[in-house]
Amino acid sequence: MTKTTKRKINIVLVGGGSTWTPGILKSMTTHLDLLPINRVMLYDIDEQRQSIIGDFAKILFREEAPDVEIDYTTDKEKAYSNVDFVFCQMRTGGFTMREKDEKIPLNLEIIGQETCGPGGFAYGLRSIRDMVEMVKDVRYYSPDAWILNYTNPAAIVALAMDKIFPNETRILNICDQPVNLLRSYAKLINYDARKFEPTYFGLNHFGWFTHLYDEFGIDRMPEIKEIVLNGGFRPVDAEQRDQSWLDTYAMVEDILRDFPDYLPNTYLQYYLYPEYKLSKLDPNYTRTDEVRVGREKKVFEECQRIVENDTARDSHVVHNDAHGDMMIEVAASIAHNLRKTYVVMVRNNGIISNISDDAMVEVAASLSINGPQPYAVGPIETFYKGLIENQHAYEKLTVEAFIESSYTKALQALTLNRTVVDAKKAREVLDALIEANKDYWPELK
Repeated sequence: MTKTTKRKINIVLVGGGSTWTPGILKSMTTHLDLLPINRVMLYDIDEQRQSIIGDFAKILFREEAPDVEIDYTTDKEKAYSNVDFVFCQMRTGGFTMREKDEKIPLNLEIIGQETCGPGGFAYGLRSIRDMVEMVKDVRYYSPDAWILNYTNPAAIVALAMDKIFPNETRILNICDQPVNLLRSYAKLINYDARKFEPTYFGLNHFGWFTHLYDEFGIDRMPEIKEIVLNGGFRPVDAEQRDQSWLDTYAMVEDILRDFPDYLPNTYLQYYLYPEYKLSKLDPNYTRTDEVRVGREKKVFEECQRIVENDTARDSHVVHNDAHGDMMIEVAASIAHNLRKTYVVMVRNNGIISNISDDAMVEVAASLSINGPQPYAVGPIETFYKGLIENQHAYEKLTVEAFIESSYTKALQALTLNRTVVDAKKAREVLDALIEANKDYWPELK
């Protein structure tokens, strides 16, 4: 039998100056057998950040994947021409705007978090604008490219892309949190997370695992629940995590104790316990500050050191590889028609049979050369249905507020959000965010 040679692909990584880029690049060099690569291009509008990460990338690939062409650019034509896959990780407004997303709500005694509540709303309206431009540019230079998007807040971005580009079949919105959770749950039972066959339903950052089957068809979830309830929960890479993430994972025990049906996504803590979470957040020192003195500082200092020493062989810049591995595995499943199962975002269209068809649900799906083939969930119970319908209404109104430049729909969205609820608070935080985002948002009328 003749062995089939896998075609080598061209990738552009949008947001190439991100601190997550080194991990993705390392996964590329590690898994060339799974995803053979011809060329990698890093693209960012921030030339300074891009050049530091880009120079690191050239050294890494010279030493670990010398046959792969690697370059970086701030020119969109050079970035998007003749590519097969676009890995997209934008952060419109950078950490300056992220800080405002977190601190403006907190100073008004509302949850301040980058993807949830008013902070996620603000970030979402900024992200939509640049995502629309990116999709149009990619389609101009590489009409058939797959766009793998993990720009946050992914739930709002996914819904916006579905509304604005309804006939697009090659945009896939994904998130690494389900993968991080699977790895963390697997560690509790000394199991290989890649062997799990998960069932999952919800919206991005707003979902639940209902079963975690092993390779013998046995559901390991009851065993995992028991361990969490008796011993708590920590991320698989706890020694590399900032304190805020350790606190976040610890909340899984609280959620499971109150709502024992399923294993929750960690972000549900903000929606189920907004008053408690608010009491634990410091408006003067938020996750942005933590990242700046932590991951941000370490990654850029290490990349700079590697460039100065002209070798990455003694590098410690990459720690948790879940994010990078996921991107490579997803691209490989599509490019080489592997039909492997991942948790992804797709238009509902009856997958969860008793919620809106136009919701962008996060569910398990088989990924092939023709894209995701989602597994049916069926009807869900009243509590989860109510939560999801409320959250979907918030996300839908947010997207409509952007498309229609509507102040009223923006106010409605924030009033519905479980981290806000009160309409007077919603108006107060909306007006403050409008002022902060005047260079990014459409004018809301």
